[in-house]
Amino acid sequence: MAIIVNLDVMMAKRKMSLNELSEKVDITLSNLSILKTGKAKAIRFSTLESICKVLECQPADILEYRKD
Repeated sequence: MAIIVNLDVMMAKRKMSLNELSEKVDITLSNLSILKTGKAKAIRFSTLESICKVLECQPADILEYRKD
């Protein structure tokens, strides 16, 4: 897939665990894990906004487009 999810990179930069982010964003651990591993087919803007707010970042810090 041409969309790369860099959520783990941002979490590492903020020294935040998956459990902690899950609690702060109010998303299940399993759904957050699916997103983190790049297996998600979609993400709601409200979820992306919450993640960006908690991690103090921009959507482009989390999602990246790469040409094949």
